[in-house]
Amino acid sequence: MAVMIRLQRQGAKKNPQYLVVAIDSAKKRDGEYLDKLGHYYPKAKETADKLKVDLASVNKWRANGAQVTKTVGQLLKTLAK
Repeated sequence: MAVMIRLQRQGAKKNPQYLVVAIDSAKKRDGEYLDKLGHYYPKAKETADKLKVDLASVNKWRANGAQVTKTVGQLLKTLAK
């Protein structure tokens, strides 16, 4: 079972909200996830509200072999700044 850390779409049409989740790579985009790691609201007015991630959980999953998608990797880099 290959685990990926990726975005899972939530929210209404034209108002996207995403969960940052650890999920089996064979599952659908919006399928059942293993662990919720945070959320991303691209339309939030304040930059502090756009991305909230539990970095300890992300590091735990990465230590166990989880791969991070390109988009989530870019978001984590902006969070680290």
